Amino acid sequence: MSTQDLQTGHQARFSMDSTASSTTRTRTNSIRVPNLPPNQHGTSPLAKAGVKGDGLMIFITCFVSLGVFLFGYDQGVMSGIITGPYFKAYFHNPTAYEIGTMVAILEIGALITSLACGTLADMWGRKRVLLIGALTFSLGGLIQAFTTGFKSMVFGRIIAGFGVGALSMIVPIYQSEISPAENRGKLACIEFTLNVFGYTSSLWIDYACSFISGDGSWRFPLAVQVIIGLILAFGSIVIPESPRWLLDHDRDDEGMRVLADLHGGGDPREPRARLEYREIKENVHFTRSQGDRSYSTMMRVYWYRTMIACSSQMFAQLNGINVISYYAPMVFESAGWIGRDAILMAGINGIIYILATIPTWFLIDVLGRRKILMFGSIVTGTALAACGYFLYIDTAITPKAVVACVIIFNAAFGSGWGPIPWLYPPEIMPLAFRAKGTSLSTATNWIFNYIVGEMTPILQEKIKWRLYPMHAFFCLCSLIFVYFAYPETMGVPLEEMEALFGDEPGPIPQKDDEMDEENQPLNEGRRSNDDEDHSPARPSRRSISSHPRFMSEEELAARQAAIKVARLERKNQTWGFLGRGSSSSSNSRRTIASWFGGNSQRQESAHESTPYQPLNREEQ
Repeated sequence: MSTQDLQTGHQARFSMDSTASSTTRTRTNSIRVPNLPPNQHGTSPLAKAGVKGDGLMIFITCFVSLGVFLFGYDQGVMSGIITGPYFKAYFHNPTAYEIGTMVAILEIGALITSLACGTLADMWGRKRVLLIGALTFSLGGLIQAFTTGFKSMVFGRIIAGFGVGALSMIVPIYQSEISPAENRGKLACIEFTLNVFGYTSSLWIDYACSFISGDGSWRFPLAVQVIIGLILAFGSIVIPESPRWLLDHDRDDEGMRVLADLHGGGDPREPRARLEYREIKENVHFTRSQGDRSYSTMMRVYWYRTMIACSSQMFAQLNGINVISYYAPMVFESAGWIGRDAILMAGINGIIYILATIPTWFLIDVLGRRKILMFGSIVTGTALAACGYFLYIDTAITPKAVVACVIIFNAAFGSGWGPIPWLYPPEIMPLAFRAKGTSLSTATNWIFNYIVGEMTPILQEKIKWRLYPMHAFFCLCSLIFVYFAYPETMGVPLEEMEALFGDEPGPIPQKDDEMDEENQPLNEGRRSNDDEDHSPARPSRRSISSHPRFMSEEELAARQAAIKVARLERKNQTWGFLGRGSSSSSNSRRTIASWFGGNSQRQESAHESTPYQPLNREEQ
């Protein structure tokens, strides 16, 4: 087939697609990428200093992870000091209610700002909210470190909560918007490891300070928060703004420059950076054509996505992590480890907790989100049930058995229900509602965080060992919910998520032979009759790196062979329990999607389809 025939066929198909699609859809070749000089300096001090490409991505990931480090540090620091003798003496042996209030009141502040920042992040940008959150957290830490009593401690915790709420909402959004689809899960898991590292660091600082005589044993750990918060505030000045936010606010030159720095080594002519620019900008035009961006519109149009985002955060708390994180020394004390030994055991547990998060870096973009979540539900539920049992029998083996159960629980939680609920919401929400959807899911986290934090010391006194089987039951509920309701988002670009959820088709072209801005085919391929017969109407491209322009001859041949194998498997599929879902679970997911407003048929089709790939060049 000649090049002229290919182009003639492409033009005919382009005309048919344009007629069949909504008039508000924008085609790719109508988007013009800004022609920026390749030697122009980047938009951030880091890029101007020569930090670009993978180096820039890693630096940003590690630096913004200080935000979740602070969150983790704050979770752990209170658990260590509330068992200390000087802390108890200063606050006159606080009751379970007072301890619960001092620990959990932070969640009230976090709830308020996590909701407010959904709008502020769209207005002010991701960087500015990050800066404000870091400074606010530092102020709250300063008030706590120099507290004069119960009331000022509670006030400091609320102020710190304002900062934590902003950081916990904005950091996942920012990370998801700068990350390539094929590595988005890994980078989010690295973030969570920093969160656990912050938690563990606070425990060891608490343990070291327990040897200090006087109030410095608990004031110094609280003061450390201030230093880390100020470092994060400085870092938020030097990192670039989110390219998606820039393009959404028509700051196209800046957005293209950031994309070039992240994905093109600083060269704005690099094909991958230009393709990503066009896909993001088309999505911006498409979402604007949808009109209102209010919370009510989000809840009405994207209710199914919102339900998944909020339920993931809800189960992350109900699965029992803060019973351990906030009150680990108290848990160990109830098992027989007293005083400083309880803090030591919590610190050892924290190290194992960190190590358990690392394998997920390499598995989350291979196994996917669903498998890891379901495995985590099974193991955490079993560990909590066993912990309750050993506390119930209260024998000589109980102290060591409880430590083992807590370690297993934290390892399983850290590999699944820890990072993924922070990754899922910004992944699945469209650009127009990403900040609002993430803010609502984060607020859900803080609501249940507060409930668990406030009730745990009371329930430990009232129902004792029964507290742990209660949370094991919630683990079982989360397993069932993920199995029947959660789609797999591994490797799907943010602009392609509507293909998973059956929403109105977005503007992203699905044919790899679409025209680029110079009216040249991105790939002179064609679809075979076999492709036409078996491919769904709206498949999703798994990532920009799967575009033929970025694939070798061998990769094209291998992907074509994989498509044929996948089709044969789908004809006689017997999906495993931890797979994408059996036929019964797929039907149930269709039903659940229809309950929450999703187009279930297209959702399932997109979810189970193999993304379109062209024939290899020898067949063209």
